[in-house]
Amino acid sequence: MNIQTLGVTLLLSLLPISELRGAIPYALSRGWPPALAFGLSVLGNLLVAPLFLLFLNSLHRWLYRRPWYAGIFTRLVELSRKKIEGPVNRYGYWGLLIFVAIPLPVTGAWTGVLGGWILGIKPRRVILGVSCGVVIAGILVLGAALALSPAFSFMLKRF
Repeated sequence: MNIQTLGVTLLLSLLPISELRGAIPYALSRGWPPALAFGLSVLGNLLVAPLFLLFLNSLHRWLYRRPWYAGIFTRLVELSRKKIEGPVNRYGYWGLLIFVAIPLPVTGAWTGVLGGWILGIKPRRVILGVSCGVVIAGILVLGAALALSPAFSFMLKRF
């Protein structure tokens, strides 16, 4: 375990392109114990929800003063809300949790927070749903990485 691996793992868990799908396999490929790879990666990814919600609100308030943004945003949000208002009110938290828990591209914490925010789910419920989804996704990614690492060990270059 070195500081460079720690930093890269944390950075990968925070980036929208990689999140847990990049952080956990990276840490494991560097020889980290599975519990440590899981813990650090999930911890980093858990930081996304509250920080991104704070950023989204600030950015939105700033951009909403621009007429072009206000018009586009209002139309998009109203269209989205009309289409799924019923299901979101019924399944908002659970739908968000399941969406984030599926470790596929564009289904992570970043997209979950953005979707919850656009759909008007209360921030606490967004953070809770995304956080639970991140933990489940972490378990799934860790399991897949441990199961598949022998098959891909020839590709992993140790530094």
